[in-house]
Amino acid sequence: MRTQLSEEFGLDLALFAFNYQPDVVIEVCKAGGLGVLGAVRFTPQELKEALDYIEANIGGRPYGVDVVMPAKTEAKAGMDVASMHEMLEKMIPQGHKDFVESVLEKYGVPPLPQDAEVGRDLLSWNDTEARQQVELSLERPDVKLIVNALGAPPKDVVDQAHQAGVKVAALVGRKDHALKQVANDVDIIVAQGTEAGGHSGEIATMVLVPEVVEAVSPRPVLAAGGIGSGRQAAAALALGAQGVWTGSMWLNTVECHQSDIMLKKFREARSQDAVRSRAYTGKPARQLRTEWTDAWDDPANPDPLGMPLQYMLNSEALERIRRAGKEELMGTPIGQLVGSFQEVRTVAEVVAQLKDEYTRTVAALPQL
Repeated sequence: MRTQLSEEFGLDLALFAFNYQPDVVIEVCKAGGLGVLGAVRFTPQELKEALDYIEANIGGRPYGVDVVMPAKTEAKAGMDVASMHEMLEKMIPQGHKDFVESVLEKYGVPPLPQDAEVGRDLLSWNDTEARQQVELSLERPDVKLIVNALGAPPKDVVDQAHQAGVKVAALVGRKDHALKQVANDVDIIVAQGTEAGGHSGEIATMVLVPEVVEAVSPRPVLAAGGIGSGRQAAAALALGAQGVWTGSMWLNTVECHQSDIMLKKFREARSQDAVRSRAYTGKPARQLRTEWTDAWDDPANPDPLGMPLQYMLNSEALERIRRAGKEELMGTPIGQLVGSFQEVRTVAEVVAQLKDEYTRTVAALPQL
């Protein structure tokens, strides 16, 4: 499962793996792929510690960092964090706060302890914090890829990465979005179909990937959305992709450190239980359907706010739900692949199976 792109990164496999857990990033890299750490949940100090940990255990292998620099957000570029927080907090309507509290009361979710920390990662969904994350990442010798998950990264950020010898990738859900990334000098286009977890568009992977490949050629394209097996990886490369971008498949691994409640929900979920909703961040994102998403998607209730206001509004509530272990309200961004989750395995086992299945699939193809 090697391509020109995997050769450029010095990888054994054209497998790119997104996850928030450093342990997943490390083990994917050890198995021959390229792990990408999702930085949005980290404060600058936490990100520094996570990168220290990765580089102490990765053996000099290349890895990447994913940041969120949305093209449209209520946050203002250039503001200091304290001023931005104060400004954004004033923009959240009291009616939305009351609605959140009413849902929590309905399910008997208790308040947090007074010393609990919440909402501290919400400001990573903006230009100011994301730039700090990029700068921290570019200081690391093993970081070889910076990825932006929402919209086109600012041209000066792309130039900054290129000056450091680091490639830039960006996720897209439509052909026109891909062309904007090319115009911004992004190196790798991740064509993410609607099957994917997290922020996603409306076009299926099977349609989107060849469309984007043709539109941006000769730039390399990674296929994303509903890819979690060797057969699916083989199909992605047959569509013209230079590799696969994966996310949901790692949520069911030992190294992802999921709670027993979430693992149980994964086992019970069907593919159709991964729904697109604005409940989590304010932008359409595929996630596990819960009573929480149903409440926000009900037209009789308030509409979700824009980014990052919706996450600011939700952050304390989601922490209360997690601590209380309210299963009917607990969810996570995840793709339609969840319907195929079975037993929890190590990252190494998952990669080995994908590689073996890919090899057998390609060998079994008829010679046309």
